[in-house]
Amino acid sequence: MDIVLDVFDTFLFDRLYATALPRSGPIGARHIADHATPTFSSLRELPTTVHSLNQFWNLEPSEYAAMSAWPRDNIWRQALSLYLITWLFGLVVYFICATLSYVFVFDHATFTHPKYLKNQVALEIKQTSIALPIMAVFTAPFFLAEVRGHAKLYDAPGDAPFWLYNILQFPLFIAFTDFFIYWIHRGLHHPRVYRTLHKPHHKWIMPTPFASHAFHPVDGFAQSVPYHVFPFIFPLNKIASIILFAFINIWTVFIHDGEYVANSSIINGAACHTMHHLYFNYNYGQFTTLWDRFGGSYRKPNDELFRRESKMSKQEWERQCKEMEMMQKEVEGDDDRDYGEEARRLQKKVL
Repeated sequence: MDIVLDVFDTFLFDRLYATALPRSGPIGARHIADHATPTFSSLRELPTTVHSLNQFWNLEPSEYAAMSAWPRDNIWRQALSLYLITWLFGLVVYFICATLSYVFVFDHATFTHPKYLKNQVALEIKQTSIALPIMAVFTAPFFLAEVRGHAKLYDAPGDAPFWLYNILQFPLFIAFTDFFIYWIHRGLHHPRVYRTLHKPHHKWIMPTPFASHAFHPVDGFAQSVPYHVFPFIFPLNKIASIILFAFINIWTVFIHDGEYVANSSIINGAACHTMHHLYFNYNYGQFTTLWDRFGGSYRKPNDELFRRESKMSKQEWERQCKEMEMMQKEVEGDDDRDYGEEARRLQKKVL
């Protein structure tokens, strides 16, 4: 995260902090030489340039870098900056990924599904917009610990424990997070916590890509904990961490896009996750079906989902709705979702 923070410092935060909290007194050449440098990743290092950046490109400090009373290595500045990045940059990434999927991938015929909610996209965006700033409060301390050198992040491929680890870190990350997210997600379906924490995400029976981050904030953070814990347990290349951050966001949108491409017994794709939203107590996994199979919660997606003519057929919708309503009654009790008059009309027509 120090690479991301360095970029934001150079192009945005240096000027903002210099304006909001200007440094008092003259700024001498010695001070500029000592402090007008990119963010350094650990207090154990001398305040020079960030090694990880200089190995890939040369990012010169902005002219405002030494003009604030809060220098770049100030812990309060770093904490505030990382909070804003986690919240606002996370929101931008969400809108970009979800919008692209919504426009180019998502099957808009889903709008006519009987379980599609009234004003659903607007509700999904609203829930996400409420959740992200609160989730950022819990997430920013992990990033702050990374920036201040407490994680096992490393700069260059040559700094890895052994060369092959530069490749192995990716499947290791997937395996580690898939295991723990499965059990966290399954735990969120326990009756004592489901209605309070996880039901807001299950409000979307037929989700759109905008449902990908539409969680209760504690639920969303809980399922992200394995991602943030990993670099404190295992070495992780800094560039790899950014790649994986992008991958996680894209994958989260992908499994909510309703386009059932992966008909795989191993990959927990959109079809598997649709089974989860429809029938609640199946397919808790994030990336694979391994732990669902081990835990007895795997449900193979219906073959009809992989043929467009049957995917949106009256027969398939009827079967989905009848089973979903039985499961929903068992898990939640009365259904308090608002499907709207148009959805009710379509439901009567279909059923």
